[in-house]
Amino acid sequence: MPIVTYPERDVPRDLRLQMVALQDQAWPSAGPTGTVPWHDQTLDPVSVLLVEDGVVLSALDILSKPLTHGSETFAASGISALVTDERHRGAGHGTAISRAALALMREMGADLGIFTCDAPLRGLYEGAGWEHLPGKVLVGGTPEEPFPSDHLDKVTMASFFTAKAKAARLRFEGARIELYPGLIDKLW
Repeated sequence: MPIVTYPERDVPRDLRLQMVALQDQAWPSAGPTGTVPWHDQTLDPVSVLLVEDGVVLSALDILSKPLTHGSETFAASGISALVTDERHRGAGHGTAISRAALALMREMGADLGIFTCDAPLRGLYEGAGWEHLPGKVLVGGTPEEPFPSDHLDKVTMASFFTAKAKAARLRFEGARIELYPGLIDKLW
């Protein structure tokens, strides 16, 4: 099945409408309600869509920003808002699109991919090649209004792409990682 990518602001209207409908299906009270991009544009959101015969079956967004951990800064990317049409769940679409996101982050030049997900989704992401990092806490929000992942039923998933990130991997385990993506995308 074809997977297509666009900067979030450039997703064609018909595909964007379908993507928003899927997000509304998954998160009816918190999901986006219009076609206007809903991520913080400073995070360079890229929409990834699994499309079959013009129908969006699964979608997610990749968000990116510099991440300073210890004395080093890394190019970090993460998954946000992965959703699969409820009529097509169980067919491997979520795994396929999260695997594609992993490859795309590497191609985009990220040092590492890192994000949180609901604990029951851990197996889906591991099946796509992501690694669970136990004990890791991502701190979202802002320094003035932190939003730590350990206050939620979330687990942290990661992949270390570059030699720089791989060399620093042990410093990430069991650590509080100050991601601070802002107040729009409090945590990815």
